[in-house]
Amino acid sequence: MNITPDCVVALTWVLKDTQGELLDELDDPVEFYLGGHDLLDKIQQALLDHQAGDQLDLHLEPEDAFGDFDEELIFLEPRSLFPSDIEEGMTIEGHALPKDCSLEIPKDVIYTITDIYPEHVVIDGNHPLSGMALRISLKVTGVRHATSQEKSHGSCGSGFFTLPPAPGTDTLH
Repeated sequence: MNITPDCVVALTWVLKDTQGELLDELDDPVEFYLGGHDLLDKIQQALLDHQAGDQLDLHLEPEDAFGDFDEELIFLEPRSLFPSDIEEGMTIEGHALPKDCSLEIPKDVIYTITDIYPEHVVIDGNHPLSGMALRISLKVTGVRHATSQEKSHGSCGSGFFTLPPAPGTDTLH
């Protein structure tokens, strides 16, 4: 079966930066809905008309992957607003941030705690791979027709290759 919009593809991958440093490797296939919001547009387009067993090697510039790094999504907030058990690397949804955080912080972004100082916490709303050009080797391990539920949700529930919505945009749940 050839890959078309509204089908589900099972993929494995090796993801590297342009210097060849391994960023992620997946040996067990994960299913993605093609035509929804499970995959980046450039990956979806590249997969069309391929079939199980095919391998694709793609180069993704930041604008085709996780976007450019946006310094305006980095915020310095008082340490006293956060629980004592926070750790660097933890993520927190914008709407779940402490209520006394800056009003300028978009609420529809997922933030990573990047630094913890005695008086301040640095939170970053950029995707961890933003600003990076990427090389990805994909292997198609399966193709099937999407279920009506997958079509209505626009997803198989796998979101590794998706972007969170831009601040200020509506999202469907």
